[in-house]
Amino acid sequence: MKKRPFGLLAIVVYKSFVASLLMVTAIALLLAMNNYEGLQDFASNYELEGKAGIIEWILDKILNLNPRTLQFSGVGAATYAIVTAIEAIGLWHEKRWAHILVLGLVGISIPPEIYELTQGFSFLKFIVFVVNVAVFWYLIRTFPKHKEHKH
Repeated sequence: MKKRPFGLLAIVVYKSFVASLLMVTAIALLLAMNNYEGLQDFASNYELEGKAGIIEWILDKILNLNPRTLQFSGVGAATYAIVTAIEAIGLWHEKRWAHILVLGLVGISIPPEIYELTQGFSFLKFIVFVVNVAVFWYLIRTFPKHKEHKH
C-alpha cells in the first residue's frame, strides 16, 4: 500500500468525518420531515422537564421549520455529504481533479466564514475557519504537477 503524506491523510479523515456527519444530519432531517406530525405530538405530550436539554433544543429547532424546509435541508445535506465523500475518495487516490474540487469548494467557503466570524464569534466557527484555511493552504502547497505523457 502506498504511503500518503500525513497532511493528505488528515484531510481525507476530516472530509470523511464531515461526509458522515452530513449524511447523519440528512437522514435525521428527512426522517423528521416524514414524521413531522408525530414529532409535534411527541413534543406537546412528552414532559421534557428535567430531561436532556439537547432533546428539547433539537425538537424546538426542528418544529420551528416547515416540512418543505426540512426536505430542502435534508436533500441539501445529503448532496453535500456525497460531494464531500467524493472529495475524500479522490484525495485518497491522489487525483488532480479532487485537489481542484476541494480547492474550489473550500476556497469559496472562506469569505462567507470570515463574514460569519465578523457577525458573531464562536469557537466552533473559528475552528472550522482555521481548518478550512489549513486545508486550502496545504492543497495549494502540494498541488500535483501536470505529468507529461511520453509518446
